[in-house]
Amino acid sequence: MKQHGGMANKELNNKISREWSAYLRHLKALEGRVEERKGKERQRLMLENGLQWVMYKEKKPKLMLVPLDEKELERKLKKDQKAKEQEEKKLKAKLKEAGRLQVAASLQRLNAQLHAQAASDGGGAKKSEKKLRKKGTTDESPEDFIDPEIPAGQKKLLASQMAKQYNPVAAEKSWCAWWESSRYFEADAASSKPPFVIVQPPPNVTGILHIGHAITAAIEDAIIRWRRMSGYNALWVPGMDHAGIATQVVVEKKLMRDKNLSRHDLGREKFLCECFTMDEQRSKAVAEAFVRLYKDGLIYRAHRLVNWDCTLRTAISDIEVDHEDLKGETALEVPGYRSPVQFGVLISFAYPLEEGLGEIIVATTRIETMLGDTAIAVHLQDGRYKHLHGKYALHPFNGRKLKIICDAELVDPSFGTGAVKITPAHDPNEDDGKINEMGGSQFEGMPRFAARTAVIDALKNKGLYRDTKSNVMSLGLCSRSKDVVEPMMKPQWFVSCNSMAKGALDAVKSKKIEIIPPQYEQDWYRWLENIRDWCISRQLWWGHRIPAWYVTLEDDKEKDMGSYSDHWIIARNENDAILEAKQRYPGKKYQLYQDPDVLDTWFSSGLFPLSVLGWPDDKLDLSTFYPGSVLETGSDILFFWVARMVMMGMQLSGDVPFQKLCC
Repeated sequence: MKQHGGMANKELNNKISREWSAYLRHLKALEGRVEERKGKERQRLMLENGLQWVMYKEKKPKLMLVPLDEKELERKLKKDQKAKEQEEKKLKAKLKEAGRLQVAASLQRLNAQLHAQAASDGGGAKKSEKKLRKKGTTDESPEDFIDPEIPAGQKKLLASQMAKQYNPVAAEKSWCAWWESSRYFEADAASSKPPFVIVQPPPNVTGILHIGHAITAAIEDAIIRWRRMSGYNALWVPGMDHAGIATQVVVEKKLMRDKNLSRHDLGREKFLCECFTMDEQRSKAVAEAFVRLYKDGLIYRAHRLVNWDCTLRTAISDIEVDHEDLKGETALEVPGYRSPVQFGVLISFAYPLEEGLGEIIVATTRIETMLGDTAIAVHLQDGRYKHLHGKYALHPFNGRKLKIICDAELVDPSFGTGAVKITPAHDPNEDDGKINEMGGSQFEGMPRFAARTAVIDALKNKGLYRDTKSNVMSLGLCSRSKDVVEPMMKPQWFVSCNSMAKGALDAVKSKKIEIIPPQYEQDWYRWLENIRDWCISRQLWWGHRIPAWYVTLEDDKEKDMGSYSDHWIIARNENDAILEAKQRYPGKKYQLYQDPDVLDTWFSSGLFPLSVLGWPDDKLDLSTFYPGSVLETGSDILFFWVARMVMMGMQLSGDVPFQKLCC
C-alpha cells in the first residue's frame, strides 16, 4: 500500500489504512464463500468480485485470493459473457425447433381436419390452410437454413428452409461423396444397358486453364448425366495429355532455372527418370500400333525433305507449320536473335560466268542460302539465257562451279530475273541453324540470319550486290516455337496416309460419323483429300521412343545408324528385337541400337479411344465401350487429333472410334 508523506496527508493515510484493512477482511470472508462453492458457481463469484487464486510459496504453499488487475478482469468478464451468450443461443435454438415442430404438428392436424371438411364446404378450407401455413413460417431462425451434418458418403439431408441466396459450397456439399460411395459414376462392362461413351479431349499440360476448359467439361458432364439418368451404361473417360515438344521445353527451362543444368548435363536416362513418367499400358499400345502399321506397309523410313525447327532441333509435321502471309518488307522477332529480322524482300545479286561471258543475276528471299548453291536454273524458252545453256557460273566465296540448267516447271521467266539459284535443302545450315563448313570459313559458325547481313556486305565488297525490293511472300513458322522453319533433308519415319484418309472420308460421307455442325464437313474433305504422308519421328528425349532397332554388323563398311535401310528391326520390345536379329544374322557378330528418336505426340494421342479401354489386349471394356458415342472437342484440333483417331482407329480395330463429332 502506497504511503503519502507530510503532516497534511497523515489523515489521508489513516483513512486509506482503515479502508484497506476493511477490504482485507472482506477478502477473507469471500475466501470462505468461494471455497464453499464449486465449478461454474465459484468462477462466477470470483469474477463478480474481481478475484483470482494465487499460490504463495513461503514456509508452506498457500492458496490465496487476490484482486485481479484491470485488464485481466476485463478479459475474464468478456469470456464469461460470451459463454453466457452461447448458452442462450443454444437454448433459443432448442426452443425454436420445439416451436417449429409444434407448429408443424398443429398444421398437420388442421390439414387433416380441413380435408375431412372439404366434401361438405366445397374447398373453402384451402384459403384458411394457406393463411395458417403463412402464419406458421413467419418466425424464422438461421438454423432453419443449415443442412444437418452427416457422415461422409451418406445421402445428404436438407435444411427445413431453402436458403435465400445460392452458396455453392453449402449447396454442393456431400452430394459427390454420396454419388461416389453409391458407385453412380461407374460404368459396368457386364451391364445389359446400352452403352454411351464420351472420350474427354486431353488438356494441354503446358497450357493455362481457362473458361473454355470449364465449358468443355460442363457440356460433357451434362450429356453423360442425362444419358445415365435415361438408362444408359454411361462411361466418361478423362483425358491425360503427355504432350511432347512443349512439355520437354518447359521442363528443360525449369531444370536450368532451378539447378542450372541442361538435359545433356543429366543424360537421357536420368533426365527421363527424374522428370517424367510414362503409363505402361499406353506404351504397350503405341509399340503394338507401330509394329502393325509397319507390317501393313503403312510406316516406312526415308530421306525426305522435312520441316526442321532450329530452336527445338527436331522435325515437325506439315500441320504444325503456320504460314504467315507477308504483304511486303516486314521485321519479325525470331527466337535466339536480339533484333528483329527482315523478311518480305527479294534480293538480287550477280554470279560471274566462266570464260569471260559476263554475269548472270539471280534473285532470292533467303540470301544466306546462296552459300549452299550448286546450280542455276533458267527456262528453256527464255531467250535471254539461251546462249548460257550448259555453261558455268563461279561461286564468289568458295570457287564452286555452278552449272546453268534448264527447267520448264521450276522457273517462271516473269518472276524476278528469270534465273533461279538451286540450293539442295539449304544444306549450309546445321541442325541448330548455324552455317556449317560447306558455307566457307568466312561464314562458318554464324547464325543463319546473322550470316544474311554478312553475305550482303561481302557481295557489296565484291561489287556483286544489285538491289533489294519489297516482296509478297508466305513464311513458314513453327506453331510451337515460332521459329522460321527450314526445309532440310533428314532420315525420318513416315506414315503413308492415303488409304487411311480414304477410309476416314468415306466414314463421314456415309454418315457413319456425323459431324456437328455440318459446316466442318467441307474442312474435313478438303484436308483429307489433299493429305500428305505424316512425319512421325521427333528428335526429342521425352515421348514414346520409336520401337525400331538398328543392326550394325562387324563387317559393315558404314557404321552410322541408318546407313543400310535393310538393317532395321521393328519389334514390340528389345527382347523381340534381339531374337529377330539372331534369326536374321545367324553366326554373325553385330551390335543392336534402338533409334533415339521418339514419336510425334499425336501418334499416341490418335490411339486414345482404343488404348484407354485396354487395347491391344482383348478386354471386356474394349468390346463393350468401343466404338464411343460422342466426341466433343474444338475445331482447332480437328486434324491434329480427330482425323488421326479416325484413321488409326479404323485401321487397327476395323471400326470408327465414335459416331458423333461435335466441334
